[in-house]
Amino acid sequence: MEQFKGHPRLPKFAVPKRYDITLKPDLTACSFGGSVAVHLDIVSDTRFIVLNAADLSVDAASLSFASSKVLFKPWKVETFEEDEILVLEFGETLPIGSGVLGIGFEGILNDKMKGFYRSTYEHNGKKKNMAVTQFAPVDARRCFPCWDEPAWKKTKWIGHLKTVSFQESPIMSTYLAAVVVGLFDYVEDHTSDGVKVRVYCQVGKANQGKFALDVAVKTLEFYRDYFAVPYSLPKLDMVAIPDFPGAMENYGLVTYQETALLFDEQHSAAANKQWVATAVAHELAHQWFGNLVTMEWWTLLWLNEGFATWVSYLATDSLFPEWKMWTKFLDEITGGLKLDGLEGSHPIEVEINHAAEVVEIFDAISYRKGASVIRMLQNYLGAECFQGSLAAYIKKHASSNAKTEDLWAALQEGSGEPVNKLMNSWTQQKGYPVISVKVKDQKLEFEQTQFYSSGSQGDGQWIVPITLCCGSYDVRKSFLLQKKFESFDIKEFLGCSVAETACRGSLCSWIKINVDQIGFYRVKYEQELSAALRNAIEKKHLSATDRFGILDDSFALSMARQQSFASLLTLLGAYREELDCTVLSNLIPISYKLATIAADAVPELLDLINQFFIGLFQYSAEQLGWEPKPGESQLDAMLRGDILTALAVFGHDLTIDEASRRFHAFLLDRNTPLLPPDIRKAVYVAVMQRVSMSNRSGYESLLRVYRETDLREEKTRILRSVASCPDPNIILEVLNFLLSSEVRSQDAVVGLSVSSKGQETAWTWLKDNWEHISKTWGSGYLIRFFFSSIVSPLASFEKVNEVDEFFKSHPNPSITRTLKQSIEREFLDRMDLVRSRFLDVGFDFRRIGLLVAISVPISLGSFVVGIWDPGGDRAFTVVEQYFAEFVKKVTEANLEGSPNSP
Repeated sequence: MEQFKGHPRLPKFAVPKRYDITLKPDLTACSFGGSVAVHLDIVSDTRFIVLNAADLSVDAASLSFASSKVLFKPWKVETFEEDEILVLEFGETLPIGSGVLGIGFEGILNDKMKGFYRSTYEHNGKKKNMAVTQFAPVDARRCFPCWDEPAWKKTKWIGHLKTVSFQESPIMSTYLAAVVVGLFDYVEDHTSDGVKVRVYCQVGKANQGKFALDVAVKTLEFYRDYFAVPYSLPKLDMVAIPDFPGAMENYGLVTYQETALLFDEQHSAAANKQWVATAVAHELAHQWFGNLVTMEWWTLLWLNEGFATWVSYLATDSLFPEWKMWTKFLDEITGGLKLDGLEGSHPIEVEINHAAEVVEIFDAISYRKGASVIRMLQNYLGAECFQGSLAAYIKKHASSNAKTEDLWAALQEGSGEPVNKLMNSWTQQKGYPVISVKVKDQKLEFEQTQFYSSGSQGDGQWIVPITLCCGSYDVRKSFLLQKKFESFDIKEFLGCSVAETACRGSLCSWIKINVDQIGFYRVKYEQELSAALRNAIEKKHLSATDRFGILDDSFALSMARQQSFASLLTLLGAYREELDCTVLSNLIPISYKLATIAADAVPELLDLINQFFIGLFQYSAEQLGWEPKPGESQLDAMLRGDILTALAVFGHDLTIDEASRRFHAFLLDRNTPLLPPDIRKAVYVAVMQRVSMSNRSGYESLLRVYRETDLREEKTRILRSVASCPDPNIILEVLNFLLSSEVRSQDAVVGLSVSSKGQETAWTWLKDNWEHISKTWGSGYLIRFFFSSIVSPLASFEKVNEVDEFFKSHPNPSITRTLKQSIEREFLDRMDLVRSRFLDVGFDFRRIGLLVAISVPISLGSFVVGIWDPGGDRAFTVVEQYFAEFVKKVTEANLEGSPNSP
């Protein structure tokens, strides 16, 4: 038996064809028993049958063949827990042919949100258990013995204490099977071609499922037409589970945590409506791309998740065009770029050698980078060609397994383009390029180098679909950059002699590379091109997607020491009248990061830096106001809360005062119109800014609201807010509260984003509670949140070694890659290194402090002053120009006799 230990894949002596499963859950004892009859083919001589099983007690096993009356019973049965396999050894070689393997087993309904587990809910004031499954990626083996690999497709029957038999399923993989046993309400509808769709939820919450139901019906119809293949089952059930880690695309029985499926028209924020729509669209995309056509092995996870992420935006955009989903998609691209810029990243197609490694690739590379390169390819091939080729791929591989090469072959056949060659450079190597652009001797020069957040350069090379605009979105060019370096004559390439209105001399007024930020790469512009783009942003000549892209690239390049922080702060000034939700959703966290850098590098100037960012966001806040406006878009409703949250975090007293007033009104009347759902998080964060051990009332009040509400969205909203307190002692209380029985396991991770003053406290807390945390979350993807929220932000040389040493003495194989990435992020962001970066680029925070001081709002009006970079004459000229404007305004005000004149 020892020969089967340590192998990544199961041997292929036997091939499963069908499973008949009986499950008997005991919701009181939280245990279950069951049996499985596996119809299989013995395809080669063997005395062994090897399949997956974990946390199960096997009490009987036998093998029978239709061709023989002999009942084969194994003389030895052993489970290897480390490899999660069950090995049956028989006394003689098994006959070739079809047979039935019968196995009896028992297990525990665990509290780990994997396998066959228990969730809790309240009904008529009493706490009750329900039994739920979560099998992806490799946990069907915790419910019944099986060939638990995606390439082994099969059928399934299920039941509970009152025996219920279900229609035989289509051929499918084990990880897509599902069981839910509990008490539910539901709402129901049908698609135009007769598919029954239901949303199940806790009793009394049926109305909260109506929005998701409507989205599901319309999305099924959209995918039916887009893939040119109808949904393959007669019904679709979607279930809201109180304890559940995200959402899972089980075939015909899709499971969600409550916040991803339920929407309360009266009490839910606009952002949650968008979240529900995209979550439903994502999981239903899997019914085709993943369930009907399944990856052959977990190395190809991105085929499932990357595609479902991309097409969920396509579907949601078709249902809600006013949401501007392709602008929102930039968040996916940015998330992929951030992780893929680390030297500890991995290729889209990453080799998986053991089931324990699978959970770590459910990350931004598989989902976000995967989705981004698919969109880049669709844009290159054209939407119509892409759709037709995709439909052909689905039809060809329906009810079977496929590899990346199969998708490329379908797209290459449909388009006539070298898709395989083009895309292999993006899926089979980690990282991405930064494209440097400059003008030299009337030539436009492009150079690609591998981008690393550390500032070092890799040796990767890609075939890059380049798109560009020159002075106008009507003047476009596109080409494939296949070499490290290429140059083009401006007059011939851009047609400048023809497009005189878009040009200034021999150079266009502005040139934007990577139009609408569709390509998965960054762009670095020479100084003159960069200044022209900054001017175009100020004059509102660029689209929101391009404004987002320029900002994100500039920030990443500054952090990687490829451009100065001075140039970044100068660029920020161009966004002082920004009103686009998605652009500001990136500008805000960038501002938080820069404020954190300032706090560590020059704490004596932190107040000035905070005033700089307050000035940056005040125009947007004034335009949006506190009150919802009649007929305003959902995007404005979402933006209002984000902007007010930022002002509160930066210590804007007027915002915090108004938030406190509205919060007190809310405590007196939970239905007050002064605190609509879209601004509640902002108000809660503002309240926590003034909480301390000597002034706990705001914190205690929020805990009271948490305990009184039964709306899951409100509970998570409070959890996301309370750790923003600046008092480390309160933060410790919050972190301990997250581990209490009052907080569900999947909700605990949302409360981990502590304020900058609580980072050391959080690190100590993590070490003190690591045994419990590792036991509770250690084998699932949620463990990553503890690293990204607590480990990554740590900021000193000493902490790098301390973190490394701690986890060496507390190893967990399933988080090895995540730990490496977190330590790399910590190394990149630690302030000692950042301080040296400022010296490297000649940036002096003390000098900038004086300029920030005169850029804050004053009675004469607010304007942003350029930044003095001692290493650049041009930057100094900008400061002189702005200062001359400042003096001019002051002089005019004095002549007018303004009582507020300096």
